[in-house]
Amino acid sequence: MEVSLLSVLFFSLLLGAKHAVEPDHIIAVSTLASRSSTMKTSSLAGIYWGIGHTITLLICGIIVIGFKAAISETTALTLESLVGVMLIVLGIRAIRSTENQVTSSRNGTHYAKAMGIGFVHGLAGSAAMVLLVMSTIDTLWEGSLYMIVFGIGTCAGMLVFTSLIGIPFTFKKSTLQWQTMLSKAAGTVSLLFGIYYLYQLLVVEGLGRLLFTQ
Repeated sequence: MEVSLLSVLFFSLLLGAKHAVEPDHIIAVSTLASRSSTMKTSSLAGIYWGIGHTITLLICGIIVIGFKAAISETTALTLESLVGVMLIVLGIRAIRSTENQVTSSRNGTHYAKAMGIGFVHGLAGSAAMVLLVMSTIDTLWEGSLYMIVFGIGTCAGMLVFTSLIGIPFTFKKSTLQWQTMLSKAAGTVSLLFGIYYLYQLLVVEGLGRLLFTQ
C-alpha cells in the first residue's frame, strides 16, 4: 500500500473521530445516554450509533462513486432535514419520558435506536462525505476503505463520548427522579436544537425555496 494512501487513511481515522462529536450527533446520542441505566449501556449505544452511521455512508458512497452519480443540492439538504426532524422526535420522547420508561431502556431496542440514529446521521452526511472521498481517492475500493476507516474513527470517537456523557446519567442510577430529570433536560435541548436545525436548512440554506420552485 502506498505511503500516500496510508496518510489519507490515517487522516480519515482522525476525521471520523472528530466527526463523531459534531453538535447534532452529541445532542441526539445524549437523549439515549439519558435513558441508559449503566455505563456499559451508554457506551455500547455509541458503538451502535457508529455502526449505523458507517453502514449508510458505505452504501451511499459505493452507489454514488460506483455509478458516477451526483447528489443535487436539494437532495442533500432534504436528507439533512431528516436530522432536524429526528432531533425533534427524540426530544419530545425524552421530555415525555417517565421513571418507568427510563429504567426499561436496557434491552436490545435501545441499541437498535442508537443504530437507527446513526443511520439517519450517515444518510444526511453522505453527500459531503462522497464529495470528500471523490476529491481524495481515485478508485472505488480505495474509497470504500476510506469510508470504513472513517467509520472506525466515528465508532471510537462516539464510544469515548458516550462513556463520558453517560457518567452523570448513571452514577445516581438509584435515584430515578434524578435520571428522569436529566432525560427531560436532554430532550429539551434536542427539541430546541432540532427546530433551529430545520430553520437553518429551510430558511437560511434555502431548502424551502428550492422545494417550492421545482
